[in-house]
Amino acid sequence: MKIFIACSKHFYDRIDSIKKVLEDAGHEVALPNSFDDPLAEERFRAMSREEHVKFKSKMMKVNEENIMPNDAVLVLNFEKRGIPNYIGGATFLEVYNAWKMGKKVFFYNDLPVCSFSDELLGIDPVVIKGDLSLVR
Repeated sequence: MKIFIACSKHFYDRIDSIKKVLEDAGHEVALPNSFDDPLAEERFRAMSREEHVKFKSKMMKVNEENIMPNDAVLVLNFEKRGIPNYIGGATFLEVYNAWKMGKKVFFYNDLPVCSFSDELLGIDPVVIKGDLSLVR
């Protein structure tokens, strides 16, 4: 299966070990937009509001292109700043796009309790609770 990993840039340090497990199981893994340059957004934000808006817009458009060739999205949702199972707005949009395209959606941990919990429930993802063998 081809799997796109979606997560906050704060979790990028966890991707390599998860990617290896998935690849060892025979999956092909696609990485998040700015995995190779996690501080890109901060640079654009520092330039100007206009440059930051252009950057965010480009990233949201690229999301569809990144998700389309994959069979599934795996959301890595860990604790961030005291918020359990965190996902941010960009990750939510990736989840939504995957759902719209009919892709499988997996969450590494339980769904977060947040302002869009009902929408996540409606997407009906598979929660694997850290068990990557359930990604199939």
